[in-house]
Amino acid sequence: MPANSERLKFSRLQLRNWKNFSALDVDLQYRMFLVGPNASGKSNFLDVFRFLRDLASSGGGFQEAVRLRNGMTAIRCLAARRKTDIEIHVEIRGVDDDARWEYELAFNQDNQRRPLVKKERVLRDAEELVCRPDEEDRKDRERLTQTALEQVNVNRPFRQVATFFASTQYSHVVPQFVREPDRSVVPSNDPYGGDFLDRIAKTRESIRTKRIRSLENVLRVAVPQLEKIELWHDKRGTPHLRGKYRHWRPQGAWQTEEQFSDGTLRLIGLLWAAMDRGKGPLLLEEPGLSLHPEIVCTLPQMLARAQRRTGRQIFLTTHSPELLRDEGIGLDETFLLVPGPEGTDVTPAGSHQEVRDLLEGGLSLGDIVIPKTQPEHVQRLSVFDV
Repeated sequence: MPANSERLKFSRLQLRNWKNFSALDVDLQYRMFLVGPNASGKSNFLDVFRFLRDLASSGGGFQEAVRLRNGMTAIRCLAARRKTDIEIHVEIRGVDDDARWEYELAFNQDNQRRPLVKKERVLRDAEELVCRPDEEDRKDRERLTQTALEQVNVNRPFRQVATFFASTQYSHVVPQFVREPDRSVVPSNDPYGGDFLDRIAKTRESIRTKRIRSLENVLRVAVPQLEKIELWHDKRGTPHLRGKYRHWRPQGAWQTEEQFSDGTLRLIGLLWAAMDRGKGPLLLEEPGLSLHPEIVCTLPQMLARAQRRTGRQIFLTTHSPELLRDEGIGLDETFLLVPGPEGTDVTPAGSHQEVRDLLEGGLSLGDIVIPKTQPEHVQRLSVFDV
């Protein structure tokens, strides 16, 4: 666990012309559940934090972060009009002290379609540490192809923020990628699980053993017949997870990840990510996919216990009413994304009087907010002629 003075959290997010969001200003919570229709911008909301991570990560940087998102045109909101700069402004606070940071970035592209920094500011407790463009930038515009955040010879006064951004973790394990027999060409820290088993194998043995025991305790309840799980290497030295299942044979039967169900692999990936002690937020995409509804109901409690140990924020997207039926989820933790012709609005569930009234009437949060996100005239799909 990092020292208290180093524990940070995002407290506010402001966006302009970022993907689905022409304008956004939202206070961020320690835990956030993002609910909205398909294509409303839930993943793009999470991608802001991935973008900041890419800016600050080794091997990343401004140009690479934009390239990974297919350029400025793909990033800029379709509702952008006269002012086309893309703007990101985040406020960051210490979890256990009064430290208050701000990072602001505005960017566009030049005549050669290269991304250029139009504005960059870093503040600590209202004291301005960086304000660009500065005199050096005006003398040499090539400097504006990089942010101060990514330059180790510049970011020393605010490296704590850069480290915080870089430790953001996005997890959306795709079972087919975990099962892929040839994982040699997969990039490291693949959020979709391509190198997931390699990461388990490279984890320090004492930590790995403890985490696998924790996984085992959960899986014994969630997965019928499963008794034991362990890391195993084949003859080529390739790491695998294998589980021992109760069987008519006295010694049971072993299966590797190739035979695990999609739900089992997703649950393993989710819990492994939740046990990681990174400083930045953990971003989870649809954690209830492929899982039994009764297991989904317990996810908020499992994540809350992990969160108490790691101290990191958790932001997740969901379409699952079961996940939101946990009575411990607050109205200020649940955010509704509502798309419109001028972009998507993001509001806390508690700002809607109807939601508060229905909750007081005895309905669960999931039963209230999920119907609010369904497509208009969805009943017409049942008579669609295929």
